[in-house]
Amino acid sequence: MVLQQEMGVPIWGWADSGESITVSGSWGSKTTVRADSSGKWMAFLDTPSFGGPYSVEIRGENLLKLENALIGEVWLCAGQSNMGWRLSATMQGPEAAQAADFPGIRIFRSERAHSHEPQEDVVAEWKVCNPDSAATCSAVTFYFARKLHRELGIPIGVVLQPYAGTPIEGWMPKEIQLGDPRTLRAIQEADAESAKYDLANAQAQLARAMEAWNRGERRTQPKLRTPANWGHQYHGNIFNGMIHPVRPFGIRGAIWYQGERNAKDVAQAANYGRQLSLLIDYYRSSWHELSEGNVAKDFPFYFVQLPSWLAEQSEPVEPDAAWAVSRDMMRRVANAVPNTGTAVSLDTGDAILLHPTDKKPIGIRLAYLALKLTYGQTLVEQGPNYRSMERVDDKLVLTFESVGSGLVTGKLGPLDSFAIAGQDRKFFWADATIKGDSIVLSAEGISEPEAARYAWAMNPSKRNLLYNREGLPASPFRTDDWPLYDAKNYTPAPQDKPVKPDGYEQVEVALPTMTQ
Repeated sequence: MVLQQEMGVPIWGWADSGESITVSGSWGSKTTVRADSSGKWMAFLDTPSFGGPYSVEIRGENLLKLENALIGEVWLCAGQSNMGWRLSATMQGPEAAQAADFPGIRIFRSERAHSHEPQEDVVAEWKVCNPDSAATCSAVTFYFARKLHRELGIPIGVVLQPYAGTPIEGWMPKEIQLGDPRTLRAIQEADAESAKYDLANAQAQLARAMEAWNRGERRTQPKLRTPANWGHQYHGNIFNGMIHPVRPFGIRGAIWYQGERNAKDVAQAANYGRQLSLLIDYYRSSWHELSEGNVAKDFPFYFVQLPSWLAEQSEPVEPDAAWAVSRDMMRRVANAVPNTGTAVSLDTGDAILLHPTDKKPIGIRLAYLALKLTYGQTLVEQGPNYRSMERVDDKLVLTFESVGSGLVTGKLGPLDSFAIAGQDRKFFWADATIKGDSIVLSAEGISEPEAARYAWAMNPSKRNLLYNREGLPASPFRTDDWPLYDAKNYTPAPQDKPVKPDGYEQVEVALPTMTQ
């Protein structure tokens, strides 16, 4: 395992009511606590700066000893399937796993779990990073941890909590979400459906299904059907099974890769900014409170924008591009919520695969955010970030932050990923010119441009995108505040998952080199 350095790290367990528990570290720290009436206890053990291996003794009526513990930096890594996607199933992943010999990196990956009640434990164990454990580690997490370990030269621990196909509503307690009208409506609908649940009918269905399974007519063994509000899509149930049991383990910060399940349509994606901000605030405040102030109340929280998916962009702006809306929501959260950042991934992804295999750039870009914003290294942590717009005659001049050594295109040719609109709000492809830290936009027939959008599509990856010379892409954005949909008369466009052809594999695309 890895314990967070220079912290009173929470260590907890269960004993007899009133039992005295002494926790000591071989580096010299010791503390004694007493189990409460329910038998639960929590101690806070002071840790020094990074080092090890050490041992930790927990002594009560019996003795537990944790060996080979390191002290370093610990990160929570959570989200849905793309956060959990294993290194062995990605581009260059098998080779990276085979070469993984990092005794200073430790991986704690939990089995998937959800529950309608908060749980106290998970199925997981700490593993040293070697070819076997690296292969089953999340690719994004592996590249993030490896980059930090190499740059900082200290032990890195990752608490990996992924669960596929899950909405953000499942990752925080239901009770804190009741102020969101969309969420409240969904909770009420699920609860009404669950109220109709009949256990006797469910058991009868299970019995019939078991008979069919015994006759060889079913491929998998059936399970008892449970109420909808017990399922993994229900609000709070992922939190109960995946986050509640590991909180408030001592962490430096968190990385988050989730959002596909919350970008089925534009209206849903437009609500994501509010939801992500709420989740960050709750994780921070509750971790801080339960750790008795040892985990920072504003710990760093970095998240991944959605990659490219579905058909390549052909229109200047795709009005039904829910993933573009989601990316912009994350950009806005990163700009508004202190000590956060977003790793842009629109130049990764695939037209067919919902789980693209080019995960390495994402893990490294998350590490850049941490290295600069958390650890104070001198580097450029992100791609160009839109700052302001000014109209000059028939042109729009956009200025950017985080330009690094300068703005560049991702490949040879014109910068063809911007669109502008006039008062009629109809977008046309823009002629875009890089001038210093700015982009100058114009379009034939638009004499008074009002707004610009960049890479506003489900899959803009084949356009010529904007980067800085450090090889980091700009986030999609829009300068307007025009309604994204008609709230009174909105019918979501279908977002059908493409059928993967037999033998299909994602083709690796050459991206600008990340130079740091």
